[in-house]
Amino acid sequence: MTTAAAATGSASSRTLAHPEPGDVRLESVLHALADPMRMRVVRELAREEGAAGLSCSYFALPVTKSTCTHHFRVLRESGVIRQLYRGTTKLNVLRRDDLDTLFPGLLDSVLDAATRQETRLGGSPTGS
Repeated sequence: MTTAAAATGSASSRTLAHPEPGDVRLESVLHALADPMRMRVVRELAREEGAAGLSCSYFALPVTKSTCTHHFRVLRESGVIRQLYRGTTKLNVLRRDDLDTLFPGLLDSVLDAATRQETRLGGSPTGS
């Protein structure tokens, strides 16, 4: 496991553990992507790729703050996102390069399927 502070080269008392690319498991990634709220986060991060990261408060998820925290933790611990602190803000970044290297085409296929489902069902794939 690496920590966000180590990955960015900055010293911080607030570090978060992330799996090394070699430790990311397909089952964990699929589990993380199977939840509608987590899929919503991943889709938004994919749309905003290239940004320095999106804060947790950016996402207007219709769940409690503690449930949001749980969803972000599952995404981080599965290797789908990287979280880093910038001051007091926790930023979220999609680990696309790692996922594309480990599981070529998986992320694009899942994102495409979510978009097709949204079109087919006439609403959000999260059911909201």
